[in-house]
Amino acid sequence: MTETLTDRLWLWIAAALYLGGFLFGTASLIRNKRHSNSLTFFIMAAGFVVQTSGLYIRGHAVGGCPIGNTFEILQFTTWSATALYFIIGLVFRLSLLGYFTAAFAAIISIASLSVPAWDAARRASQSGGSAWIEFHAALALFSYGVFGLLALTSAMYLLQWFSIKRRQMDGIFSFLPPMRALDQINNRLLATGAALLGASLLVAFIHFHWLRGAGYNVSAAMLLLGAIWLVYAALLTLRLANILPARRLAWACIALFAVAIFPLGAVGNHPASVAASATPIAPVAPVAPIAPAASIAPAVSAAPSAPPTPPAASAVPPPASAASTTQQQP
Repeated sequence: MTETLTDRLWLWIAAALYLGGFLFGTASLIRNKRHSNSLTFFIMAAGFVVQTSGLYIRGHAVGGCPIGNTFEILQFTTWSATALYFIIGLVFRLSLLGYFTAAFAAIISIASLSVPAWDAARRASQSGGSAWIEFHAALALFSYGVFGLLALTSAMYLLQWFSIKRRQMDGIFSFLPPMRALDQINNRLLATGAALLGASLLVAFIHFHWLRGAGYNVSAAMLLLGAIWLVYAALLTLRLANILPARRLAWACIALFAVAIFPLGAVGNHPASVAASATPIAPVAPVAPIAPAASIAPAVSAAPSAPPTPPAASAVPPPASAASTTQQQP
């Protein structure tokens, strides 16, 4: 049965699981006034495994990391944020982080799957034949996953601040972690995301420096990533210097990620692939196993042989013999 599932169908199932985890968490908070972290974790894990299968099928078909169009980039970013949730959730044991991550993954996954134009074509040479550029793009998109999770923890921080200010400690607010813990997690996520994005820019700089003699120039996507990194690095510097309050940092991280995710399709657009034509994308299914030679031989032998084709008549008459030529002479 799994051999008939295409990559997009796998990703639709993953999006449904993410949405199911979010809806289950919402129902638990409304009806029972409590949240089941274990069941949410299980649903998220199932969605993550299914999404990994879909991305693996797409990556196997394209022969590389599936980051060739907007659809693949958004799916890879969602996968990165979900993977980080399992690490952060297990280490810090943050309540409701899985609930917010499920909402984030469901929204991004369903949005990317619902717009066919985002997956209508794929850049024929995303990495330009260079493993350096593909590694740079993967690091950049993984940093986007970190920044997406940072936006979620920032939203949790603002909700906790709002509940304390309004003195509303019941309902969903009672399951939020302390503000001090959320502030520390925000700082660590901001430092991790800035380090990953800076490393991706360093990898691209080394690659461009080696190929400068071949006429390679810095693309607009590189300039965009550099500007985003500068803003995140400035926020981290101001926060570590105690100049920027934690609440303003949370607002800035949410706003910056909301703005930076729109031009995400330009991430990893290597100059070598600009001249390459875009190739249409069809749903990719797993490769069917090849039938053994023993089962093919009877079918070949049973096929009726075609009758031999008679030789075509020559349009040029044969030359006359020497005897007939002698008789015709006087």
